[in-house]
Amino acid sequence: MSTSPSSLDTPLSLAKISAWAVHLYTAMGLVIAGSIIYCLVSDDPDRFHQAFVLMLVATIIDATDGFFARKVRVKEVLPGFDGRRLDDITDFLNYTFLPLFLIYEAGLLPAGQQAWLFVPLVASAYGFCQVSAKTDDGFFLGFPSYWNLVAFYLYAMQPPGWVTVALLMILSLLTFIPMRYLYPSQPGRLNRLSLLLGAVWAILLVLILWVARDEPLHNGRGRSLTNVSLFYPVYYLLASWIVSARYWHARRLKQRGLEP
Repeated sequence: MSTSPSSLDTPLSLAKISAWAVHLYTAMGLVIAGSIIYCLVSDDPDRFHQAFVLMLVATIIDATDGFFARKVRVKEVLPGFDGRRLDDITDFLNYTFLPLFLIYEAGLLPAGQQAWLFVPLVASAYGFCQVSAKTDDGFFLGFPSYWNLVAFYLYAMQPPGWVTVALLMILSLLTFIPMRYLYPSQPGRLNRLSLLLGAVWAILLVLILWVARDEPLHNGRGRSLTNVSLFYPVYYLLASWIVSARYWHARRLKQRGLEP
């Protein structure tokens, strides 16, 4: 059912109320970001667990607000308000700045090596500012700044400090390399598979955080479940790299005039 121009001109039309409600829903990510900061600077012994729970909630909001925005056609109803910019501000805080701050606060880097965190911070800023960060064929271009997941697995698995530094540097470098990364909310058979596997993975994360209420995340059942949950990040990276390799191969064939 289409929305008539006259209904859009009404100051408090249902369409406008719905559109503003979606923007408010997106803005709740900023409220969550503030709550994460409060957790990380507090003296609560459970502050990191609380921060990860809040990051999960922020991720759920980010994964669903686009669906609601398309349903109520926010761009048509409120053309003077840029919801994508609000989304980018919220995402940079919840996917980059705060996860890197958590890595710092949790002491996951070797003593005196905290300055390495500026590398993913700047790399992520570059990624967010790229006009072509999302391709026309439905992929992210360059590592899509999933530093919240990096922080979670580093905290849960507690690898040696040099491994943490190496991982941060490698993923930062991948931000600048124009490889295609899966964008599961886009159409396509591979994305549907990714959504299905992602749903299983999300349930595992909820279970891990539930178990971690009573015991350290990096010990016991939480650690075992975390190891199992690695199936999805591994799948995501391998599938993305295979897609990129096939895309580059097809492009080279086309350049040589060998395209089937």
